[in-house]
Amino acid sequence: MKGLLRSIVLLVALSWGGAQAALTIEITQGIQGALPIAVVPFGWEGPGRPPVDVAAVIAADLHRSGRFSPLAVSDMISQPHEGSRINFADWRLLGVDNIVVGRLRALETGFEVRFQLFDVFRGTQQTGYSIRTTAKRLRFTAHQISDIIYETLLGEPGAFATRIAYVTEIKQPDGSRRYSLQVADADGYNPRPILSSRRPLMSPAWSPDARRLAYVSFETGRPAIYIQDVGTGRRQMISAYPGLNGAPAWSPDGKRLALVLSRSGSPDIWILDLDSRKLTRLTRSFAIDTEPVWSPDGSAIVFTSDRGGKPQLYRITLRSGKVERLTFEGSYNARAAWSPDGKRLAMVHGDKGQYHIAVLELATGALRILTDTSLDESPSFAPNGSMIIYATEIGKRGILAAVSVDGRVRQRLELQEGDAREPAWSPYLQ
Repeated sequence: MKGLLRSIVLLVALSWGGAQAALTIEITQGIQGALPIAVVPFGWEGPGRPPVDVAAVIAADLHRSGRFSPLAVSDMISQPHEGSRINFADWRLLGVDNIVVGRLRALETGFEVRFQLFDVFRGTQQTGYSIRTTAKRLRFTAHQISDIIYETLLGEPGAFATRIAYVTEIKQPDGSRRYSLQVADADGYNPRPILSSRRPLMSPAWSPDARRLAYVSFETGRPAIYIQDVGTGRRQMISAYPGLNGAPAWSPDGKRLALVLSRSGSPDIWILDLDSRKLTRLTRSFAIDTEPVWSPDGSAIVFTSDRGGKPQLYRITLRSGKVERLTFEGSYNARAAWSPDGKRLAMVHGDKGQYHIAVLELATGALRILTDTSLDESPSFAPNGSMIIYATEIGKRGILAAVSVDGRVRQRLELQEGDAREPAWSPYLQ
């Protein structure tokens, strides 16, 4: 099931999936003692009903982080829309630590969103902004507000105003398969197909500016690597050498791609300069070297290799070319993802036929298993390093899931129809 050639993702047409519908998020485990907060429904100044329930989006964001416990609207004593109308004594009785109030106002050319965050027990404002936005970006603005609240209260950036890419498959009435590369908001909303194909699509990877995706497509019958602009849809083929072309990974400066080619025999790691199109061979081994990932500072690449007999993770320092093995526990460690701070690696850890998402602390070598499902793959860090999204199987369906780096928060992201695989969490949007 998890053989290394399958990890290379280039030889077998895999059964991946999805429908063009929003992912439904189910929080299966949160942090005990999560911070109680009230996000009061925002006031509305405009005709009809507001196009987006901004407060509901914010409350859902904070809830799915696992770090907050939003008060149900039905349990709110009142619904103030500005700080001067808050009776802090009432909210203290409800055991709420913080309260968010705000208004949404329709403008001639868009909307204005105003919000304030208060410490209930001190009765003081923590933060507050007035943000002008458009109808198209109104939900994204709500995610930005969630990020502000998250960072204000926890002292670390949020990652709600980001996106995820993933590959889906739908079985057609004629029995054929339809593959799609999808991009959605981090909460699963607003999915849109970047590319659809009757041939497998694999290994999506975000550019550092979150504007482009590199991926593998079999649309010509052979694996080739493409880069596509998410906004415009423009794309170009950048690697279609004989043999394997796979596992693209962007350098931190966005100027190079690490990729896997078998043009010289066995699969090796190569680096492609995107301006000059010059190829540089990085590894030379009779073994299978695959799944490269750059360190955040661009000084090293971690990759999967079976040069020791079984798939394990290795690190190569680019300046010296020195290679060192990083993983020793278990019979299978592959598909690494480097945390944004460079301190840890997420990976697929296999032992005795079970495949879980695990995290390796690079400073100590400590390995911690985070998941309890048995067919996990394709981990990808959120840009703030707090969560890891990955693919797994539940009831013979491919779904996406997420787990916090400490294992205390877990989520499932399921399509209404079909399967989903190969998730990639975007960097912060520019």
